[in-house]
Amino acid sequence: MTDSTHHALSQRNSTEFRGIVGHAQLPSAATDLILLGDLTGRYATGSYSRLAADGRTVILRGDRQGAAEHGHRITAAIACHVARAGGSIDQLTQLLLHPEHEGGRHTRSIALRSGQTRALDYIRRVWANASTAVSTTLALGSRHHAYEVLAALRDRIETTPWRGERGRTALRVLRAHLNFAETAGGPLHHASERQTAEEAGISRTTLRTVYETVLKPGGWLRRLRVGHGREGSTWYLALGRTPSRVWTTQCPPDPALEEWTTPETATTADIDSTVLARLMGHDAFAHHGLGSAALVIISALHVRRDQTAGELVDSSSVSRATTYRTLNHLADHGLVQHTGETWTLAPRALEGFGIPLADTDTGHTTAPARGWDKVAEQLGTSGVAAQRKALHTAERAAYQEVLDRFAEHRSKAVVIVHDGRQVLVPAPRPDEIPPTWHTPNGRVLDPVTGRPATDWRIATDGRLILITPSDQRSYDELAAAHAEALREWESVA
Repeated sequence: MTDSTHHALSQRNSTEFRGIVGHAQLPSAATDLILLGDLTGRYATGSYSRLAADGRTVILRGDRQGAAEHGHRITAAIACHVARAGGSIDQLTQLLLHPEHEGGRHTRSIALRSGQTRALDYIRRVWANASTAVSTTLALGSRHHAYEVLAALRDRIETTPWRGERGRTALRVLRAHLNFAETAGGPLHHASERQTAEEAGISRTTLRTVYETVLKPGGWLRRLRVGHGREGSTWYLALGRTPSRVWTTQCPPDPALEEWTTPETATTADIDSTVLARLMGHDAFAHHGLGSAALVIISALHVRRDQTAGELVDSSSVSRATTYRTLNHLADHGLVQHTGETWTLAPRALEGFGIPLADTDTGHTTAPARGWDKVAEQLGTSGVAAQRKALHTAERAAYQEVLDRFAEHRSKAVVIVHDGRQVLVPAPRPDEIPPTWHTPNGRVLDPVTGRPATDWRIATDGRLILITPSDQRSYDELAAAHAEALREWESVA
């Protein structure tokens, strides 16, 4: 189809679409997708291929499976366009079931194959998912718009009071995800739990706790898809919800005693999350080290260098008692200094992290801050990050080993030819494989030539397997094939 015909067809149906989807007009990309389908192949990526049994190579998917996956992605995209334009499920149904709309081919195929009721149920499921996605996400028109959204999110994070130890730990996790989102170029990004825990400088157990109790209920972070194999989970960052009640950092007041009725800390904060992001992974800020309270106080002092303890309570959202205790702890290590009631960062406190600090003549004669590694050593937290990373590396290796074992079980058993037809021999028990069949390194020997056979190997559980590129069946298919093989083998025997 030529560009002129394409343009004329889109213009001809613009009025029709405007009438179908209320007063809003669908973008040209949406009308093209509905009328002509996926001409550019944008939604075909990953539809016609999948990972092979070894978990490393990519193989082609069956034509019917690939076409169904491709059609579903097109249908979901159209549903999102209609939902974002303010349409309804009835209008979506009208667009998808129109006989001249190529974008609705997959839905009409379901109606033809399984009936109209099944197709309508499918449209309802797609519409529900699209409505949820549109209501909780933003449409990014350009890369510049994506950076604006991330900048607004960073400002929201820096001005939100993160009270209590759990709140400050949630701040570290959220800032780690913001780092990943900035690298990805938008709120939608990929990250594993181990990767996030290493970035935030916390354990995976703590990571899951703050996600379930703070970030997920608060609308800050949402996991769209759980990772598997070498793929991390898919996450989406949002601006969070306004809390329905005022948080406090101490016990609730007793009206009978006329105790305070307002929170100790302010309703807004003022910190530099970039400073927090660069420091939080260091051993000095581990659980038994300086901790998260020191992180937010240093971040607050970097935004406004001269603050009293009372001002720091408001800007960092740390309780008064914890603020005084943390300031004294930081002063013992030469990281902060004070004149009267005013506190400020030491001139070289952030040295080595690429964080600029204005050089001013404060009149102090105290020595500059000690090295951060020295601080971690004195606190007894030196090497915590390295130990956590080594643990995660061992866990990844063990997990990959399990995946490799599952991949091996997806291969065929022995195939023999009997009376002109192939018979599948069920895999023997490990103790039934003669030692002469394989070498100590797992290579299988050809019984005729005595040389290693390239198509055969011994699995980690001792079973004899045949490696064939065409064997990429699902578990259910393998189970059915094994049952059929037992019947054939018994009849031949």
